[in-house]
Amino acid sequence: MKRRDFLGRVAGAAMAAPLIGSVAYSKPEDSLPEVPRVTFGKTGIATTRLAQGTGFNGWNRQSDQTRQGFEGFVNLLRHGYDRGIRLFDLADLYGTHYYFREALRFIPREEVTILTKLWWRYNDENPKRLSLDEQRRSARTAVERFRMELGVDAIDILLMHNVTSAEWDEDMAGYLEVLQEYRDRGVIRALGMSCHTLVALKRAAETPWVEIALTRINPYGKHMDGTPEEVMPVQRRFKERGANVIGMKIFGAGGLVDKRDECMKFAQNLGYLDAMTIGARSPEEIDDNIRLMAKYPAS
Repeated sequence: MKRRDFLGRVAGAAMAAPLIGSVAYSKPEDSLPEVPRVTFGKTGIATTRLAQGTGFNGWNRQSDQTRQGFEGFVNLLRHGYDRGIRLFDLADLYGTHYYFREALRFIPREEVTILTKLWWRYNDENPKRLSLDEQRRSARTAVERFRMELGVDAIDILLMHNVTSAEWDEDMAGYLEVLQEYRDRGVIRALGMSCHTLVALKRAAETPWVEIALTRINPYGKHMDGTPEEVMPVQRRFKERGANVIGMKIFGAGGLVDKRDECMKFAQNLGYLDAMTIGARSPEEIDDNIRLMAKYPAS
């Protein structure tokens, strides 16, 4: 499909996406502990230590959050904002951009940090099969589409999603080049990646292009890149060179919810996590995460 035709179809879908201004939403009246604030070092991004994840069981532009429909999911985003969360973790893979654009009708754009991710596998499972020019075109198309879907001029944090190879930065040099151009222009405020193998994580820890690392951590090694003992020294390396670390899979992708107190305490005591993202699927889960973070303050 030609790029012009592709963008035209996406624009049509964006215009067709429903608005829910008339849907009832009740702002919570009770109070919770304040969500801690953080600043992501050299980027200057000031946000909250807790991010609202949107990709529980996320795949093929769907997630458990999007399956709630526009009313349910947008109201969930609004609840997170009203509870004090300012960091929202989106992704093209989860199909959550349109929903957040709708939430921005009720949430001040200037008060929130938008993190999203580029799923490069839509172009080819093996990026080395693409020429540098093909990678560059794909990156430009993705960024412009993301801005349109979200209805924003700038994206706060953009990550390469699910990198796995030991030479991922070389394999995807065309993508990284274009994203850096957008970073230099201020269209993207910070760049990074989410890792899904230990070799990719080690590579990222030594790659200056990576300003923010989204990386898996919990005390049991559940859905992680290795054991905690293998992963933690690598994650610390990001901090040593001035990058920032956002933890994910804090509750083991839902597999450790019965141990969530232990998991939260563990994450809060690591000493190098700047923030963490947890994919709450209900207002009650959001509230519980905020209470847990307050129960176990960061060391």
